[in-house]
Amino acid sequence: MTTKITAFILAFGMLMTGSGHLEANALKEEKPMLNEKETMLSNNEKDEVLKGVIKGNTGNPVPFANIQVLGTIKGAVADGNGEFSLVNLPNGNYELKVSAVGYRSVTRSVEIVNGEIQEVEVVFSESGVDMPEITIISSKDRLFSKTPGSVNYIDKRELNFVNPISIAEALRRTPGVNVVEDDLTGMRLSMGIRGLDPNMSRSILIMEDGVPVALNPYGEPEMYYTPPVDRMEGMEILKGSGQILYGPRTVGGVVNFITANPPESSEGRINIQGGQGGYFSGLVNYGNTVGNTGYHVSLLRRSADKLGPTTFGMTDLNAKFLFDLSDRSELGMKIGIYDEISNTTYIGMNQLMFERGENDFDHLAPDDKLEVRRLSLSLSHKYNISDNVRLRTIAYGYTTKRNWSRQDFAINATNTAPPNWTGEFWGDLDVPGGAIFMRDGTGNRDRSYEVAGVEPRIEANHSLFNLENELITGVRLHYERAYVQRVNGTKAGVRSGVLREDEIRIGHAVSGYFQNTTKITSKFDVNVGLRYENYVAERDILRGVFNNVVRDTVLVGSNVVSEFIPGAGFNYRPIKQINVFGGVHRGFGPPRLQDAVTGEGQALDLDAESSVNLEFGIRSQFKPWLFVEFAAFRMDFSNQIIPVAQSLGTAGFGVVNAGRTLHQGVEGMINVDFSKLFEWEKVNLFYDANITYVNSVFGADRIINEVNVNGFRTPYAPEWLINTAVTFESEMGIGGRVTVNHVGQQFTDQVNTVEPNFSGRIGLMPSFTTVDVTLMYDVKKWNSRFNITAKNLTNERYIASRRPEGIRMGLPRFITAGYEFRF
Repeated sequence: MTTKITAFILAFGMLMTGSGHLEANALKEEKPMLNEKETMLSNNEKDEVLKGVIKGNTGNPVPFANIQVLGTIKGAVADGNGEFSLVNLPNGNYELKVSAVGYRSVTRSVEIVNGEIQEVEVVFSESGVDMPEITIISSKDRLFSKTPGSVNYIDKRELNFVNPISIAEALRRTPGVNVVEDDLTGMRLSMGIRGLDPNMSRSILIMEDGVPVALNPYGEPEMYYTPPVDRMEGMEILKGSGQILYGPRTVGGVVNFITANPPESSEGRINIQGGQGGYFSGLVNYGNTVGNTGYHVSLLRRSADKLGPTTFGMTDLNAKFLFDLSDRSELGMKIGIYDEISNTTYIGMNQLMFERGENDFDHLAPDDKLEVRRLSLSLSHKYNISDNVRLRTIAYGYTTKRNWSRQDFAINATNTAPPNWTGEFWGDLDVPGGAIFMRDGTGNRDRSYEVAGVEPRIEANHSLFNLENELITGVRLHYERAYVQRVNGTKAGVRSGVLREDEIRIGHAVSGYFQNTTKITSKFDVNVGLRYENYVAERDILRGVFNNVVRDTVLVGSNVVSEFIPGAGFNYRPIKQINVFGGVHRGFGPPRLQDAVTGEGQALDLDAESSVNLEFGIRSQFKPWLFVEFAAFRMDFSNQIIPVAQSLGTAGFGVVNAGRTLHQGVEGMINVDFSKLFEWEKVNLFYDANITYVNSVFGADRIINEVNVNGFRTPYAPEWLINTAVTFESEMGIGGRVTVNHVGQQFTDQVNTVEPNFSGRIGLMPSFTTVDVTLMYDVKKWNSRFNITAKNLTNERYIASRRPEGIRMGLPRFITAGYEFRF
């Protein structure tokens, strides 16, 4: 381990790597405000022409708000006191756009005359609807100086440069994040953090504007629906102890997707992207504030005839409303409608097909069809009880329909055709284990999910022990229900047939939590929190298969999990440019209901996944042009549960108790702003990257197939992850980025098998490196931007995943072009 960490530090230093344009974006423009005497003596201050302060409607400063001079590449980020300054603006009239997460963006007109310093004050109106479980994770502080742990932020500017097809492309800009692109469309996210299994993002709490988005967040956390990246304004990724505020899952991390707030005045855009294989993405949005009501509406359509092996069509409509009820009260409402049809399938290539390279992106099961339909509604309310006490309440509800028809198939080492073989096959019948037989039958897996919850939260500033304190405490009531059926069709591609499985899964959860931050000194904060989770689940089996016979039943099984989840952390700022942080918290993940209660209704009394998570790190803006962050982490699982299902690359059922597993490593990032270093005025040039080393192993004796796997690496946990980019912007409107992404080799089973088996589901996954290039031209007088992007420019051929049932290839060279019009 010591050797690996030393190698990490050396590699980091040689690469000068880090994940810039995340929270580093907020730091790169920060400049300390100078007093009058220093102003007179400063060599740089003679060029300063504009300075000011950003405040909220309560009068408190808004740290790290973004200030953009429209029509130029000039900009700044407010410091911790909400103050900012701009230099070298010629005489003239300018429009400033000021934005911050959790606030409605505002514009202000300023005039520069004879180079005299102008002073402005901007007062935000807070948006009550945009709240991850009532508050923004980062507390509107892009330095995250009050968050006890590693937090990253991906803003809209970063998303424009990534120009992602899949949400994976944006998330991998964050250190410690491994995203497996087993679905190239990005509509099903498989993400792991710090060595945790990425399969369907089961170990991550995913939210959109603070509302959980999983099918059933407690009982079935799989991400068969993922919010489209096209309409996002930003993303927050929380990995430290602060995540105990955002249960139920505190194992791997929290990801919050942020959508646009209602703007202060009329504002909209049209964005159209097109590419190979009939790929199309069209987004139209518009927002305004009329009187005391703000609104923002977006409509997205995405489709492709052949994106990799997938054909799909998706429509997404979202609307946000914000009502200023009084000086003390705000009400927010959000409505979402989502509809998707695709030929997504479980089947992948076998090993022979991969080696021959003839079927990388063929539709192996053209009749397979996945339908996802989702309706969502959330309400949020903020009431300022006093200047020091605020009550925030959020209520949410959504339904998701997920019907999936998949043709049956068979593969075996002897190439023995199944009795109901259609006569169609893939591969080679003359090579043992080289054929995939398509069967004349369909498994229709129909699912409907219902979720509802309400969560009131109190935020209070108080002076316990004569010190400054901030307390956050609240409760959540949560209900979820799933209707699960399997209908076996007697022909390929049919929707009707024999009802084989029919059941109802119900869950009730009650959560309570508090987190108190104490300001010991002006430089040192201590954070202590506790969460309680009580989850009661019931599996009502109405029909099932027993001894190979389908029959109706009245079997009911239940499972109860009650856990206390403590956490503590600190932040220390010895000087303004350095933030030292650390924390420890308990990781918690309730077992899936289908794992906790068997298909025969037997309750297995599974405990929740439990771990002890530690983190220590430092982030610093050493120079105005240099940002660096390092973090060391350790996740020690005493009880890690690995579901055994088709989606995990096995034909079994039930669960595997992996017992003790250990995930530890280091991650780092750096951002170098060459335009600041060399004082360039008309161009911006940045270098950034992140690098992660993680050692994920089984931590106790365990015999599998007569092999003790103690010390073996856990599946789908690459040791090395590197993402690095060079970004260029100019006042002429020309810009671009080159991004390099490297993923280290991975094992796909518990015994670390190197040689692949005939099915392709087991075997070493080699490392791979891809290069993406984006070119942009911003025509400001037309309010337009043109772009062209080449994904995987070198056309690297690599395995993205060996599951669920066979090899899935990564995206080949893929070129898109687009146009955006702002109005």
